[in-house]
Amino acid sequence: MNPTLALDIARPWRTHPRETLGLGMLGLVSAIALAGAASPMNWIPGSQPAEAEAPLPALPDVTAVRPVAPDAAVAINSQIPFAGGPNPAALPFAMGASAGETRERALECLTSAIYYEAGQEPLAGQQAVAQVVLNRVRHPAFPASVCGVVYQGSTRQTGCQFTFTCDGSLARAPERSSWNRAREVARAALNGFVQPSVGNATHYHASYVAPYWAPTLAKTAILGAHIFYRWSGGWGLPAAFVQHYAARESDPRLLRTAALSVPHVVAPTATAAAQLAAEIPGTQVQQDGKRVRVLFSAQAREAVEKVKVTPYVERVAASDNLRWTLGTSAPAADDKPFGRASETAPAPAATSGAQ
Repeated sequence: MNPTLALDIARPWRTHPRETLGLGMLGLVSAIALAGAASPMNWIPGSQPAEAEAPLPALPDVTAVRPVAPDAAVAINSQIPFAGGPNPAALPFAMGASAGETRERALECLTSAIYYEAGQEPLAGQQAVAQVVLNRVRHPAFPASVCGVVYQGSTRQTGCQFTFTCDGSLARAPERSSWNRAREVARAALNGFVQPSVGNATHYHASYVAPYWAPTLAKTAILGAHIFYRWSGGWGLPAAFVQHYAARESDPRLLRTAALSVPHVVAPTATAAAQLAAEIPGTQVQQDGKRVRVLFSAQAREAVEKVKVTPYVERVAASDNLRWTLGTSAPAADDKPFGRASETAPAPAATSGAQ
């Protein structure tokens, strides 16, 4: 080989070291980019893209019920089959090292849910409602605290997840002995008691109403007057209940006050809505296609006390306890009234039961 034609590879490095280094790095980056584009596999260990997380399921509108009589609702609900396959019990709930105030607030909120939603139910029925609340606390579709779950949506005109937080029930002071009974059920659930029959149920409704959303979920159990459901598919399986408890709770008194301060919407039939609006000042009727909504203001709730109560109860999708409080029939000898109307409507004390 002719020495005069030999290529001196080291010369650029000796004469222009920085420029040579920059060109070399640019070439390396370009080579990596071309290799990545040409190959569907990411060759860098541990850098494979994670699978996209499934979207959270939409929460059903608890006020969206079919405008049918109770007997017809019972018949409709009976046509919904129970979900096949196993129905494993939920894991015991654990509050961990939560502070005393957090525990008392959780106890207060869970007691309210049991009392107002299932106060007339047998023990197993009350335990089932408590289990649904705690199941929700551990599911990523819901808040990570007991009070957050119970009062979810209560400050919206529509969308409350438990009807007692938006139908006026909170305006009535609880009856002491029944409140204390619900409180003991709540305490046991927070300490790890599990009601196995409902499994991982996150929804329920009274057997005498027929929600539009019921057929979209997996029916798991019937306890007392309530039918229980879990999410269909993977969201209803035990592996989905992985949300950690927040270990902090909002003040139940503030949540209750906020819920009572917001006008709420229910969905009766068009005829019932017109009659209701005529009888109760401060109500507004809204109709969107086949959906009829009635907006109740604070003035309307105050006026309810002056209205004949039986028609009101028949026309409004109130919770079980509010129905009993207002009265739909003469009580039996061993029945107890569920609270009393009160202008101030004091909240139950967190440490001593009902007021």
